[in-house]
Amino acid sequence: MGLFANAKAAVIDAWSWLNYKPLYSDSLGMPNRRAFPEAHASWVPADAERRLAAYKLLTAYDNNQVAELSAFRDGDDAREKREFGDPSMFVDTITSHVLGDEQTITVPGAEHTGDQAGADAATAERVQTLLRDWADEELLAMRLLQTERKAVSLGDGVLLLYWDGDKQRVRVTSYDPGFYFPVVGEDSDGSDFPDRVHFAWELPEDKKRGLPARLRRITYHLDWIRPQTSSAVDTTGRPVRATVMTEPTDEQEAQPVLGRGDTVDASGSITRMYPWSERPSYKTVYLTDATWELGDLKGPVDVDDLPLDKAHFATSDQGEVLDRLDMLIDFVPVIHVPNTVPAAGEHWGQSSLGKVLQVFDELSGSDTDSSRASATTGSPMIGISGKAITGQQQYTAGPGLVFMLGEGGQIGTVDTSGNLAELRNHVTDLKDRASSIARLPAVALGTGDASKFPSGFALQLALGPLDSLISGMRLARDHADRLLPKFVQRLFQAGQHPDWVGLPVLPAKLMRGAYTPTDKAAVLEEVATARNAKLISLETAIRRLMDIGWPIEDAEEEIKRIDARSFADARDLADALGNPDEVASFLGREAPDEPEVPPVILPAAGTETDPEDAVPAAAGESGGNT
Repeated sequence: MGLFANAKAAVIDAWSWLNYKPLYSDSLGMPNRRAFPEAHASWVPADAERRLAAYKLLTAYDNNQVAELSAFRDGDDAREKREFGDPSMFVDTITSHVLGDEQTITVPGAEHTGDQAGADAATAERVQTLLRDWADEELLAMRLLQTERKAVSLGDGVLLLYWDGDKQRVRVTSYDPGFYFPVVGEDSDGSDFPDRVHFAWELPEDKKRGLPARLRRITYHLDWIRPQTSSAVDTTGRPVRATVMTEPTDEQEAQPVLGRGDTVDASGSITRMYPWSERPSYKTVYLTDATWELGDLKGPVDVDDLPLDKAHFATSDQGEVLDRLDMLIDFVPVIHVPNTVPAAGEHWGQSSLGKVLQVFDELSGSDTDSSRASATTGSPMIGISGKAITGQQQYTAGPGLVFMLGEGGQIGTVDTSGNLAELRNHVTDLKDRASSIARLPAVALGTGDASKFPSGFALQLALGPLDSLISGMRLARDHADRLLPKFVQRLFQAGQHPDWVGLPVLPAKLMRGAYTPTDKAAVLEEVATARNAKLISLETAIRRLMDIGWPIEDAEEEIKRIDARSFADARDLADALGNPDEVASFLGREAPDEPEVPPVILPAAGTETDPEDAVPAAAGESGGNT
């Protein structure tokens, strides 16, 4: 027994940077059951236990609750530790930097509509306008902030997109990654998104409504297209979906009915044409939304293999039972946003707090010691020596009090101010260490004085670590920034919105704005020099000024206003083309109507003028070519 009692396990995985905390990793490398009961639920997969516990612990750091969580293992004395919000400040700062000052959806080619580039540019401009209008209506900036804060603090963020038939637009929901359970295959290298994704969480007991504790699971599964189904009930009266069958005849038994537009190919497989694809697809996404009573989950089951015979399927607002409901799309509308580029073969990102947690623990301990030392400095310990006046005399220290001392009496105090100063210096050193490890310079955190830098170049050098940090984090989000507008376009087409009929799915990207201060005067001089030297176009110059925060809302409209006052360029255009209509179009005006020039009538060849009808030349004028 002693041999097994001393057995230990060293677990190295995507969350092993938390192994230094006994609360998170016991002798077997597993989280404390009392502190993390959610991670040890019977339906949670074994490979997700440490992930869910890590999310809860990181959330405790963000909410100043680590001491409260540590009390499960270390007792109530752990609650005495001070937590002053340093992790939360780091999370907020990094989140604001990775998002940038603004987020804009752009479609390549949309800014060239003023150049008469043809129908493609007009289509790109139309799609870009529709996407930006949707982003404003859907409050996309707020959804992104919710997701990014989860990604920065926990390591992962999740976005779910779906078509809302009532509002007639695509909706976006940000999910806590603790509810996210993708089914990643054993042979997956992490490059492809899983075909099956679960969102699952427990619902507490509702005594008022008489409902026991339950588990809810929402599943999106990319699978082969099957015959059409409809809402029905089983023998127990439970809502389910059943295959639609044809009426049997004397010659043929009942056959499954195909969905509208579906066909069967030569191999017997069902195919479907989607508006965003030029080739038939064999796949579609099925949606299942069901709940289970926790008491019905017995035996070795997890979130991926819950007993369907115990499930209670939900019903949509349109009356459809959500039991493998065909969504009529061939992609899982879930976007995983990792905070960092996942390691090879991994699916998960890493929290920005991951490498700094031990420094935060030291900082919490030093803050606690500093608080205790400040108490003894403000109210020092007093020692009184000498002969007492009476044996019953007692002393109480306080402002304005006078002590009567006996023969040879003295009063002394214990000075702890020096210790307090050292502790505060140590706190400052720990904060600098945390900033260095997290690659957040003091000027980026707002704790440094930017005016102390002699030049903008010196400030730029100081922000070098932040540049590399944000560059790597934006690289991890690059795929998600492209998927978001792509999924939005596809879902609008799947919902058959009239504004999107006939429009193609164009490449688009969510662009993030600047995150560091910019020397606008220097950039303006650079752009003006390049533009005057004809090294860049006017479109590129306008876009560069927009990137640094110039108040330009629409690049195309700004170019039109500039061209309308470019009379010198209009003169050059007139000299080059000799076409008044082109010049008027360049200036955004209508060309004036030109009067018709009367034809010149010349006398017939060989006719002679009567000398009497000739007009005499004026005095002093020559009548010949002299």
